[in-house]
Amino acid sequence: MTKLPIIIAPDPRLKNKCLPVRRVDKEVQKLMDDMLESMYAAKGIGLAAPQVGVHKHVIVIDIAKKEEKPAPLCMADPETVWVSEEKVCNEEGCLSLPDQFAEVTRPARVRVRYLDRNDSTREIEADGLLARCIQHEMDHLKGTLFVDHISALKRNIILRKLTKIKKLQKAEAG
Repeated sequence: MTKLPIIIAPDPRLKNKCLPVRRVDKEVQKLMDDMLESMYAAKGIGLAAPQVGVHKHVIVIDIAKKEEKPAPLCMADPETVWVSEEKVCNEEGCLSLPDQFAEVTRPARVRVRYLDRNDSTREIEADGLLARCIQHEMDHLKGTLFVDHISALKRNIILRKLTKIKKLQKAEAG
């Protein structure tokens, strides 16, 4: 497995729409494995392929707590089948927007159809943190970040902070 660098916003690559994979082959399985390694190394609970510069419909998630056995969920070509009318508002963060958080309202429950790492069609109904994480990662596949769900003022403050941090890091490295 290879640890992949995670793209930090603002970056135009995070705004691109992704392409379906259609089938999970060895190349997609390796991408899933590399994404899991990258996500675990960054201490995240979800990662979408565009966050590592790959514009394919692939996401990985693991919401297991530190004391629990890892429970990775790998999804290719996830599609929403159903969402609840009930909405919930919770704080979200993102590996591509480090140390930035905001309250985001999303459906409380979701049902998603996807291809697993063995190229089998699966369907999952989720609520709580798993539902939120699935929706967040699926947004990445459409070029949507969690900050796109908040006010323009809050979004601009967060993106300006990240731009300053990137400039400082570039100056320190160069």
